[in-house]
Amino acid sequence: MTEPRSPVSASIPQPPPVVVPPPSTDGAAVEMDPVEYTLRKRLPRKLPKRRNDVYVNMKTDFRAQLARCQKLLEGGGHREICVHGLGLAINRAINIALQLQASSQGALQLAANTSTVELVDDLEPEDPDEAGEPMTRTRNNSAIHIKVFYPDPQ
Repeated sequence: MTEPRSPVSASIPQPPPVVVPPPSTDGAAVEMDPVEYTLRKRLPRKLPKRRNDVYVNMKTDFRAQLARCQKLLEGGGHREICVHGLGLAINRAINIALQLQASSQGALQLAANTSTVELVDDLEPEDPDEAGEPMTRTRNNSAIHIKVFYPDPQ
């Protein structure tokens, strides 16, 4: 059997190859590739968007995300912000929260919660003429929600 064309199709369960008898009479069998699917990832369901929520991703520059958080805490009039990270962006969300705490000389405190988010992927056949209906699959992904806040003065 030949190797899949992309690493995405390697993770999709593939049906066994179809063996078709050749038109010649020498008895050799021809192996056909199973139907290939294209993976389309849907966007995750968003939490309620408030002015003090920051959704961290891996596409936006780290310094820009950090500056946005600092601006919300210092100039935005918020005493707390919530930094959200999903999947690969969890490390970046943690780093942003720790950078904010370090730059405030310990004036900020952190409270972190983790969760699991259910994501939906669409699987579409590459060649719609051959066969196969579009399918969906669900998978779980980790998320973190970090509350960065100034403690109430006692």
